Amino acid sequence: MTPRVLKKRASKDWAFLPAISAAALAVAGLALAMPAAAQGSARANGPVEVRLDPSRPGPVIDRHVFGQFAEHLGTGIYDGVWVGRDSPIPNVRGIRSDVVAALKALKVPNVRWPGGCFADEYHWRDGIGPADKRRVQINSNWGGVPEPNSFGTHEFMDFAEQIGADAYISVNIGSGTAAEAAAWIEYMTAEKDTTLARERAANGHPAPWKVPILGLGNENWGCGGAMSATHYVEEMKRFAAFTRNYNPAQREGAARMKRIAVGWDSDKLDYTEEVMKAWKDRVYSWDIEGVSLHKYTTGGWPPHLPSTGFGHDQYAEAIADTLTMDSLIAKQSAIMDKYDPEKKLLIAVDEWGAWLEPAPGSNPGFLQQQNSMRDAIIAALNVNIFARHAERVKIANIAQMVNVLQAMILTDGGKMVLTPTYHAFRMYVPFQDARVVPVAFDAGQYVNGKHRLPRVDAMAAKATDGTLWLSLVNVDPARPATFRLPGFASASGEVLGAPKVDSVNTFAAPATVAPRAVSARAKGGVLSIELPPHSVSVVKVMP
Repeated sequence: MTPRVLKKRASKDWAFLPAISAAALAVAGLALAMPAAAQGSARANGPVEVRLDPSRPGPVIDRHVFGQFAEHLGTGIYDGVWVGRDSPIPNVRGIRSDVVAALKALKVPNVRWPGGCFADEYHWRDGIGPADKRRVQINSNWGGVPEPNSFGTHEFMDFAEQIGADAYISVNIGSGTAAEAAAWIEYMTAEKDTTLARERAANGHPAPWKVPILGLGNENWGCGGAMSATHYVEEMKRFAAFTRNYNPAQREGAARMKRIAVGWDSDKLDYTEEVMKAWKDRVYSWDIEGVSLHKYTTGGWPPHLPSTGFGHDQYAEAIADTLTMDSLIAKQSAIMDKYDPEKKLLIAVDEWGAWLEPAPGSNPGFLQQQNSMRDAIIAALNVNIFARHAERVKIANIAQMVNVLQAMILTDGGKMVLTPTYHAFRMYVPFQDARVVPVAFDAGQYVNGKHRLPRVDAMAAKATDGTLWLSLVNVDPARPATFRLPGFASASGEVLGAPKVDSVNTFAAPATVAPRAVSARAKGGVLSIELPPHSVSVVKVMP
């Protein structure tokens, strides 16, 4: 997460956008007919035929693409997750119980912490030991407010365990040292009777923790130290070499800790190129397992789109921007393919989501915004893109989990509300570790001014139990869509819709945007599924 002004480039002249990337089609072995603009416009209200081929399953949609992000930013941690042991708000060891229960329903696979920009100024010793002895400092990245360090390593690990998630720890390369990072990982993972293991036990946790994912810095081209790509690579290699995981359960095979190097943000290519060059020529003493990619939906930098009270023009602007995720992943994949044609390294899209203008009256450094039906559509489109790039994209973290940017949950004191994005993520749970199924359809067009966007989107996958699941998105904010599936007889599932594309859930009206049963009917060997305008559906389909 970067607080500085960056150059973000959104597409300004959208031609017809394919519903499925060329790479995905090559994997699937399917061809997708691309209608001319006039044809797409003429069929704007017609049914959309969707053809699935369950006999040719593709790569697995790794459950870790549904990861979350919790930075020390605004009320994302304090009030959002941590209320303290003495709070009247129901909690377990200071962690609010309502938020834990809501996140458990999402089957959150991992949580990235402590940042973000905050990570490259975070010194882990400030957040361990007695609460009254912890350092109070200024959060210089986010709002200039005091950071009490009440929520540190033990509290975060407790939180991750309560919701059933893996820990994705970002170590401090920007202002820290390799020795500091190495000591932190030893503190968390050492099994044997070392000084740091004894200190961890004295602080309340005798058993070692697991650290499945380790971020080697964050945006070190910007808030993480403004390093050149070559300088970052030299630092990254030292940190990768010396931050050793000592947990005996993480020594072999797939259980080993995955180390994620910093890649590029939007149109910055140099970091990924230099990281991959170094990795190809690496010596035995260091390695990595992945490279990050950051991409926010802003409609153009700086963030200016309102989170409430917007119309179809600003809706289209946001959707056009979010769809560029596909080309960004393709570009990063192409760079990685030059050095890693066997696809041994993964892409971690560990910051993504809608970054809109701050809510009126809020501290602008808190990145507080409302969450609308538009955000749920943005979430669905991005996850569908990740699925189409499942061979490379194995980790993704939406920004952020509670009260910040495109949050799952909003809190205000003891009150809590689930956002439209939360509902989309909960509906998508069946896609975790499911295998992509080839899908072909004519996306048509939704046209708004200069933006020519796909009218609909679809993605399919087969779960480990053999169940076939289908995601259907009606991008058009004004017209319903009918999806026709030849060869299927029944479907059950949910559709997430709203009265308007800018509808939101509030503490006073928490169910304005909420899932309901989907409408499906079969006739003549064809299953028809009806979706209202601006909606997301996830259904189980059966022959």
